[in-house]
Amino acid sequence: MNNKGLLVIISGPSGAGKGTVVSELIKNKSYALSTSITTRQAREGEIDGIHYFFRGTEEFKKMVEKNELLEYAEFCGNYYGTPMFYVEEQLQQGKNVILEIEVQGALQVKERYKEAILIFLTPPNISELRSRLENRATETLEKINMRMKRAREEIKLIDKYDYIVINKIVEEAVDSINKIVESEKMSAQRHIDLINTFLEGVE
Repeated sequence: MNNKGLLVIISGPSGAGKGTVVSELIKNKSYALSTSITTRQAREGEIDGIHYFFRGTEEFKKMVEKNELLEYAEFCGNYYGTPMFYVEEQLQQGKNVILEIEVQGALQVKERYKEAILIFLTPPNISELRSRLENRATETLEKINMRMKRAREEIKLIDKYDYIVINKIVEEAVDSINKIVESEKMSAQRHIDLINTFLEGVE
């Protein structure tokens, strides 16, 4: 059997509860959370290789040139990306690697890594999404409206994803993702070598 782990990409609008769901998932030892590489300076308490891989801008650009990043983007003057070396290392160890990124980045990864599983996490409805953003009480009305506009843009790309998980109750959403991963691990397409072995014995 193919014991290689799966790359699980989780996206969804701000307020969908991605961080909470991912925090619950990685309590399971079969999962590993992808560690991003960044050119920004480490903050107090952050550890290289744990919170991020901290690298200089030139080194980051060389990694881009060598296609060593699954995806990358610039934000507030710093670069952020997903290093292929870390993802592959974890996958080969049998870990299911979780990548929590926005939609455009997710689609970039899918282009490069066809076996990735794309999961879109969403609240039950758009009204619930707005309520969650408002209940945070951390952003202005203008910022909330911007996030809602962005959410509608992201939702239009749901058909590019493999699965949709409704996050009404965190435990149920986590259970749904676990079931998706287990089902995908038994996919015939992921065990072609085993199938070919069986066929060798068939006259």
